[in-house]
Amino acid sequence: MTPAPAPYYESDRGLAEYLDFHYGPEPEPPFAGLPWPAVGNFPARCVAAGLPGGPLPAGARALDLGCAVGRSAFELARYCSEVVGLDYSARFIAAARQLQTAGELAYHRTDEGLLTLPATARVPADIDRTRVRFATGDATALPTDLGCFDVALLANLIDRLPDPRACLARLPGLLRPGARLILTSPYTWLAEYTPPDHWLGGRPGPTGPESTHDALREALAPHFELVATYNLPFLLREHTRKYQFTIAEATIWVRRD
Repeated sequence: MTPAPAPYYESDRGLAEYLDFHYGPEPEPPFAGLPWPAVGNFPARCVAAGLPGGPLPAGARALDLGCAVGRSAFELARYCSEVVGLDYSARFIAAARQLQTAGELAYHRTDEGLLTLPATARVPADIDRTRVRFATGDATALPTDLGCFDVALLANLIDRLPDPRACLARLPGLLRPGARLILTSPYTWLAEYTPPDHWLGGRPGPTGPESTHDALREALAPHFELVATYNLPFLLREHTRKYQFTIAEATIWVRRD
């Protein structure tokens, strides 16, 4: 049985941080003179990295697994006629649905300690929100009636699953020949999310160190061709003086015929 999600993903703090991550202002140096990494809107960059050719033909469908509070699903609506966003967190999906309905959602970003600053998450006005629908779902036990897709995005998901290989095994049956798979992750394996014997990499193996990148190639190669690899940095704001700087690896795959 899949364990319940870590409390962070159902908490007020987690919701606020992810709303800020997906919809907040572009990160700017809060203190003059300090070095600052060059980062932009991570959900939009994930989608653009995998779909450099622009919008897909009419009727194209996209699946956003681990959609969190929905920004990447909305970005996929720029390219596809229908987008399905799934996440295990009921709290995140409730927020994504409110954004889909109203286009905005008020929240509070942490300033310091118990002090907060009011903010509003807004879906860009040029996105057709009616193309998107959200539902709770388990990426390791997906429904059988999802149909087939032309794009699938797994953004920073695989290292938060109890059984990532179970998720990867379902992907060939969900993607049409020629479809694109966009997979990003910093490969932060933690026992609190994934039992160590289910990690894809980040541990010693019988023939040497095992890397997640190599394990992904082995798992996906029978059905997918790796066409591009990118480094995608991002910042996750915790409060005014603390940001998590992370570099995800994006691998872009095409479903074989």
